[in-house]
Amino acid sequence: MQMTQALPSFNLLAGSSIALVGNPNVGKSMLFHRLTGQYVIVSNYPGTTVEVARGTLKPHGMADVVIIDTPGIVAFPPRSEDEAVTARVLLQEDLRALIQVGDAKNIRRTLHLAVQLAEMGLPMALALNMMDEARARGLSLDIEVLSHALELPVVATIATRGQGVTDLLQSLGGAARSTLQVHYPATIESALTALQGLLPEAHITARSLGLLYLSHDSASESWIKEHASAQTIQSALTLRDGMDASTESAAQLIQRTRDVFVEKIALRALTDRNAGHPSFAVQVGRLSTHPLWGLPILAVVLYAMYWFVGVFGSGVLVNLIEKNLFGQIINPWLTVQVEHLIPITFISQILVGPYGLWTMGVTYALALLLPIVITFFITFGILEDSGYLPRLAVMSNRIFTMMGLNGQAVLPMILGLGCVTMATMTTRILNSRRDRILVTLLLALAVPCSAQLGVVVGLLAGISFSAALIWGVITLLILFLVGWLAAKLMPGDRAPLVVELPPLRMPVMSNVLMKTAARLEWYVKEAVPLFLGGTLLLFFLDWFHILPILIHAGEPLITGWLGLPPEATSAFLLGLLRRDFAATGLFAMQSKGLLTPIQTLVSIVTITLFIPCIASLMMIVKERGVKMAVAMVVFIFPFAMLVGGVLYRILLLVGWKG
Repeated sequence: MQMTQALPSFNLLAGSSIALVGNPNVGKSMLFHRLTGQYVIVSNYPGTTVEVARGTLKPHGMADVVIIDTPGIVAFPPRSEDEAVTARVLLQEDLRALIQVGDAKNIRRTLHLAVQLAEMGLPMALALNMMDEARARGLSLDIEVLSHALELPVVATIATRGQGVTDLLQSLGGAARSTLQVHYPATIESALTALQGLLPEAHITARSLGLLYLSHDSASESWIKEHASAQTIQSALTLRDGMDASTESAAQLIQRTRDVFVEKIALRALTDRNAGHPSFAVQVGRLSTHPLWGLPILAVVLYAMYWFVGVFGSGVLVNLIEKNLFGQIINPWLTVQVEHLIPITFISQILVGPYGLWTMGVTYALALLLPIVITFFITFGILEDSGYLPRLAVMSNRIFTMMGLNGQAVLPMILGLGCVTMATMTTRILNSRRDRILVTLLLALAVPCSAQLGVVVGLLAGISFSAALIWGVITLLILFLVGWLAAKLMPGDRAPLVVELPPLRMPVMSNVLMKTAARLEWYVKEAVPLFLGGTLLLFFLDWFHILPILIHAGEPLITGWLGLPPEATSAFLLGLLRRDFAATGLFAMQSKGLLTPIQTLVSIVTITLFIPCIASLMMIVKERGVKMAVAMVVFIFPFAMLVGGVLYRILLLVGWKG
């Protein structure tokens, strides 16, 4: 396997930027870490909820050169909010150069993206990463052939070991604008010529901007609308519509031409010594999407996810940290110290009272949610780095199709059994805004978190198996019914499942832990303040005696409609903080003999469908906006009460005794 000769280093201008671009799971984040060290800033990209990491090349002696780590993208046009951000970076950022990080094991997928990036005319180099894994699989790549065909520097790298990083930086010294130009059919070339005379000047070439526009790329369409006149936009739209009216659309012609071009390069550059003898990882990868054998693999993965996040994270770790460390040691000691040092009751109660910033806000964020967040991020990182994430979507696609979704919805739904708050955040991986809203609604409505689920199981165990069966059937029925109806009523069509299946591999734990650390930084900076704000609101409601008024006002609904004792009102109000708080209150009432079997079952069903806890609600506000969060609450609260009341009357009518 050959290496390109190191090119002379060059002096980047202070304040200039280099973007890292690549497919998902190619080691891009690890290379980012190698380039930037600890100088990392994670923030939302302007106008989005997608985080983009930025760092400097100071450890390498560069003068304030900024590295931008873009979200993984399969190809252009982008298919999700994350991928659209990558397109926006290339269109809007004044980049000095870009580095594509490619997977040496999947050269065709790497080349598809490389061709599109090279056509954009930005100075770039290709880091062909994971070369050690490619060699282990019997793959040999001719770097010189790739470099000549793409007309750009190509450097072999192993980011996990730091190999090739210095050569990569040096290669940028010879990274002029690529002159690669794929020859498309005459109709496409004619349209590109016309578009180049219409479209405004951009950071990328007019030809590549035209190719994106003809392929219905949303990011380029938005950019053109911002920078072109109405007449130009109409002329371009008329041109594209005329092409799409033919037998084969412009996007299809462009894609087919690139497929042929990429295949020719791959055949010249790639030698597979194990052709005809697939490795163990390849065989497992094929079995993981098999209609029959893929099911037990899926079951094992889902159970492992639930156990690690739901049982270990939400159960063992939360019990150890929240109950033992905070509940028995830190909080009692701190309460005594604060009340001694600050004799003013109002201030001490804000800090360490029942609704104190420390005793509720910090304890909730660090002791209750942090263990779940850590285990969740580790789980997500392993699935992402191993390449199983898209296979998970493929195997669950048929089930979610019935709810108007596709298989990508399985990850947020399953992880919702661990923590609905974090699962709401993962809806970002879904391709369309419609799908993200729909999954967020279903998570808020009918997916109990593991903490709540544990208490619910305890409540049901105190009644009978038939009670557990009724609860399970009602919850699943509502999940599918609401999902189906919402999908019918919401504008837009179900996004088809289009996923790239990368090679299955053992996850690199250093990569997983690095990504976990970066995501935890986001959690501390953005999520924790939300919990503190919610706690402060509850404190003032309690301090000014509004909380007891709310409890009293809810009694007619709880007793009259749901048929529950008045004491259940406070349990439901606590459910606004955490649904498992409400379930715990009901459990205490059941153990004291205050609830009949019918009342217990009605309360369990209602609290399962109850509005999400305050942390989940704040996450919905952050992800979907205030209006959408309010709309969901306005629907969920009456709906939960309606289902609970109807169930109460049906159980009385049939004479169910438990």
